[in-house]
Amino acid sequence: MIREFRPDDLERCVALLIAAYDGEPWNNHWTVATASRYLNEFVASAHFVGFVLCENELIVGALFAHRKTWWTNDELFVDELFVGPEFQRQGYGWRLLSHAEAYAKSAGLAGLTLLTNRYFPAKTFYEKHGYQEADHVVFLYRVV
Repeated sequence: MIREFRPDDLERCVALLIAAYDGEPWNNHWTVATASRYLNEFVASAHFVGFVLCENELIVGALFAHRKTWWTNDELFVDELFVGPEFQRQGYGWRLLSHAEAYAKSAGLAGLTLLTNRYFPAKTFYEKHGYQEADHVVFLYRVV
C-alpha cells in the first residue's frame, strides 16, 4: 500500500535511508542526525510531496519530492527515492515512482524530473522505466 507521508513516518524513513545508502554500492556514511536533517529539509519545503510504501504496516520505501514551478507548466521534482535493502529488486521502487507519476498527472503537472548518479544502478533503473537523460541540462559541481 502506498500512502501520503505523515510527520510520524520520519523516524522510519531516516532508518530506511541509512540502510539503503550506507551499504553497497553507495557506501555513504549517514548518521541519524544528518539523515534526519536531510529529510526534514524536504518535508519543511513549501511544496513538499511525499509518499511511503508499506508492507504489512511497515514502511519499506519512500519518495520525497516537491512541486517545482516552471515557465511552461509545473513539474514534480523527485528529491529522494529509497527502498530498504531487503525489499530492493522486487518492484517497490517502481511502484513508488509510478504512484508519483499518477499524482503528477492528476495534479495537472508536466511530468517528473530527478537527478541520479550515472555510475550507479539507479540510472539503469530509471532508464528501464522510460526516463531519459536531458541533453540540454548540465549538472555542475565544484568542491570548495
